[in-house]
Amino acid sequence: MIVEIEALTKVYEGKQQVKAVDGIDLSVQAGEIFGLLGPNGAGKTTTISIATTRTMPTSGTVRIAGVDVVQHPAEARRLIGVVPQYNTLDRSLTIYENIYYHCRYFGFSHGQARERSDELLTQFLLAERRKAYPSQLSGGLAQRVQIARAIAHRPAVLFLDEPSAGLDPQSRLAMWNAVQDLRKEGITVVLTTHYMEEADSLSDRVAIVDHGRMLALGSPQKLKETFGAQTVIHLALRHLDQVESLASGLRNQSGVQNVEVVSDGVRVFSTSSEGLLQELVHAASPHGLRDIAIAEPSLETVFIQLTGRDLRE
Repeated sequence: MIVEIEALTKVYEGKQQVKAVDGIDLSVQAGEIFGLLGPNGAGKTTTISIATTRTMPTSGTVRIAGVDVVQHPAEARRLIGVVPQYNTLDRSLTIYENIYYHCRYFGFSHGQARERSDELLTQFLLAERRKAYPSQLSGGLAQRVQIARAIAHRPAVLFLDEPSAGLDPQSRLAMWNAVQDLRKEGITVVLTTHYMEEADSLSDRVAIVDHGRMLALGSPQKLKETFGAQTVIHLALRHLDQVESLASGLRNQSGVQNVEVVSDGVRVFSTSSEGLLQELVHAASPHGLRDIAIAEPSLETVFIQLTGRDLRE
C-alpha cells in the first residue's frame, strides 16, 4: 500500500472540543485514483492535511510508501505532491519559474530543473504560456500549472483538494484528463471533491466520510450496488394543493422505496423505473402533471443516503 492510515484522530481544543477525525482507517494502493468524499466539515480536508504533514494528528499513524509522516516529515514530503484548494502559485514568478524553482527546491541541478520544467510545460500544453504570470491565467490554466508544479519532483502520491472548485465545465474536463494521464507515470492520486460525477468518473475507489468517521469504502459501482442506489423520478405538477395525498398514495406503489414532496411536485425513489412509469403518470395526471425527469442510480444518491440532505456550514 502506498498510503496507510490507521486509527487516525484529530481533536481541536477550545471552548467546544471538536473531533474532526474520529478513528479513520484507510489504505490506498499504488497507481490508484482514490476519491475522498464528504459534506462540509466531514473531516476529509483534515485527513489530507495530516497526510501531507500540514497538520499534526492527535493520535494514529499515516505512512506514505512506508514513511511515517509524523516521525519523518521531511522524508515524507519528498514522496508527496500537493495541490491545495486555492491558488498558491508565486505571483512574482512566471509559469516556467514556478516549476523550475520547485525542482531546484527538491535538489535538482540547474540543467535537470530546466529539462523537467520544459517537459512539464509541454505535457500540460502550457509551453506557449511559459513567460506568463499567474495573474494572466484563467482558473483552468492556473490549476494545470499547479498540478504540473506538484509533480515536478516526481512524487509517489499526488494529493488534490477540491481540484475542480471554481472551474468552468471545459476546464474541469481538461483537469480530469490531466489527472487520468498521471496514472501513466505511476503516480497515485488522492482527491477530495464535492462533485459526485467527478468522483464517479475518475476514482477507482472512493471513501465516504462524515463527522470524522468512515461510512463506506469501495468502487463507485460497488457502492451503488451495496447501498441500493435508486432511480429518482421527478414529477412536476401544476396543482399542488393535494400533493401530500398524492405522495401518500405513491408510497404504496410496488417498487417505490420513498416519496418526497418538493417545491414543484414530488420526487419518487425506486429500485427501477421499468413498469412503474405508467402508474406514476396515471396517478399524477389529475394533479396537472407537466414534466417528468428520470435520474439513473448514481454515486450522488449513495452519498445523500449516507450523509443526509441537510445543508452544512
